[in-house]
Amino acid sequence: MSRTKRLRAEIECLLKQGPANTVEIFDHLNDRFKWGATMNQVGNILAKDNRFSKMGHKRGEFRGSVYTVCVWGLAELGMVTA
Repeated sequence: MSRTKRLRAEIECLLKQGPANTVEIFDHLNDRFKWGATMNQVGNILAKDNRFSKMGHKRGEFRGSVYTVCVWGLAELGMVTA
């Protein structure tokens, strides 16, 4: 987690404002930080960190093609994961 600590903190700040899809999170990180992040890094951070939860899917046009992307939000603090 230490290599992506700042990325995780920035994603958490972004998701406090409301849900966002994977492409929006990726673009936000790459605009925010000089070094940016790869899409694989963003996907792994979102999937493996308990603070973030997948809320659903969104199909739409991103970067000139039609894709289905995940919509992410903050997990509820009282929620117990097994």
